Amino acid sequence: MKNKKATTLSIMDFEHKGQPIASPEAYRERLIKYFLIAMTLLTFSLFIGTVGYWYFGQQNVKADKPSWVDAFLCASMILTGMGPIGTIETDAGKIFSAIYAIYSGVTFLSVMGIFFAPIVHRFLHLMHIDEQDSE
Repeated sequence: MKNKKATTLSIMDFEHKGQPIASPEAYRERLIKYFLIAMTLLTFSLFIGTVGYWYFGQQNVKADKPSWVDAFLCASMILTGMGPIGTIETDAGKIFSAIYAIYSGVTFLSVMGIFFAPIVHRFLHLMHIDEQDSE
């Protein structure tokens, strides 16, 4: 059987089903790399949401000005799918909230997929190796 090498650069450095399973050290490095990628995306998303809720909360004339902690709480709750904490009265704030909610729905699921990808891949790779051993 030919040893297949990836001809393109890829951030997804998983071994092919015909290759041996990655060593514990390589697996640990992969877990750390994917964790850092997921946390970077999550941090970026929380930053955008926090700044947005703080800025549009400042324009909200019917409520007190939000603190950074309140804005972070609101962004966190939207990002994880829990729902909004307070209300924003301005049209621009409502548009931001809607766009951030749509963005957050996709982003949080993507971040969880990135985070669990190495774990699921290793499990499926081990299942395939067990299948090959039984033949």
